[in-house]
Amino acid sequence: MSADLHCHTKMSDGSVTIEELVILAKNKGITTISVTDHDTFAGSTRAKVFAKRHGVTVIPGIEISAFDYDRNQKVHVLCYHCSYPDRLEGLCKKIGDSRKKAASIMVQKVMHLYPVGAEILLRHSHGSTNIFKQHIMHGLMDAGYTNELYGAVYHKLFTPRIGLAYSKIEYPDVHHVLNEVKQAGGIAVIAHPGQLKDISLLEQLADRKEIDGIEVWHPSNEESLIAQLMILAQTHHLLMTGGTDFHGMYSKVSRTIGSYITPQEQVRALEKWKQKHKN
Repeated sequence: MSADLHCHTKMSDGSVTIEELVILAKNKGITTISVTDHDTFAGSTRAKVFAKRHGVTVIPGIEISAFDYDRNQKVHVLCYHCSYPDRLEGLCKKIGDSRKKAASIMVQKVMHLYPVGAEILLRHSHGSTNIFKQHIMHGLMDAGYTNELYGAVYHKLFTPRIGLAYSKIEYPDVHHVLNEVKQAGGIAVIAHPGQLKDISLLEQLADRKEIDGIEVWHPSNEESLIAQLMILAQTHHLLMTGGTDFHGMYSKVSRTIGSYITPQEQVRALEKWKQKHKN
C-alpha cells in the first residue's frame, strides 16, 4: 500500500485528466492519492467518485497559493479533509481572479512578441479552472517557437520582475490563508519546504500552532532538509506528508505518480487527526 498526497490534474496546471490520474495511480499500485489542484476543490471532488470504482482511495485536498510578506516568498498551503470547503470559496475566487487578470496580461504580451493568436495560446487551458504559464508555453510549442516548456523561452518570458511577458499575481498573506483553512475545518500542511528560503517560516508557524503538518517527502526537499523537517515535526507533534507534486508533462522534471509517497503510519495519523477534530 502506498499514498501520493500531492497530485495535479487538468483542473489546474496538470496535463492529465482526473480519470487518467486515477488510472495511472491504479496501474502503479498506488492505493491512496490526493488531488491537490491549485485553488480549487473541483478535481478532488470528481476524483473521489471515479476512483471509488477503481479501488483507489482519494483524500480530499487542495493546494492554496499564498505569500509570506515578511520574507518575500511564495508559499503553498496543502489543505486536506476540509469539513466545510464552501468556506474557502471566497478565498479561492479572489486568488483565481488575480491569476486570471495576470494571465490575460501575459497572453497579450506574448501576442505582441510572437505572431500567434489567443486561441492557440489558450487551447490547453480548456477544462482548467484558470490559465497557467504552462498552458501558454504549450501553445508556443504547438506554434513551433520552442520545443520545451521550461527552457530559454520560458525564462525570457516569465522570469519574475524581468520576464518580457511577466505579470505579478497578488496572493493572500500566508497567515490569513492558514486561519481560513482552520475555520473551514481543514488540515493545514505547508507544501514543499525545499522551495522556501529557509525553515524560519515553518518554525514560526509551528511555534504559533498555525499549521498541522509539513510536506516532508517532496522532490525539492534534500535529505539534510528532510532530517530537519522530521525533527521539527516531531518536536511540535505535526503531521508529516509526502507526494510527488505530479503534473504529468507539465512537471519541470519528469516524475511518475508515486515517486514520492506518504508512509502508511502518517496516512493513518492524518485520518486519526481528522476523526479527533471532526466538526
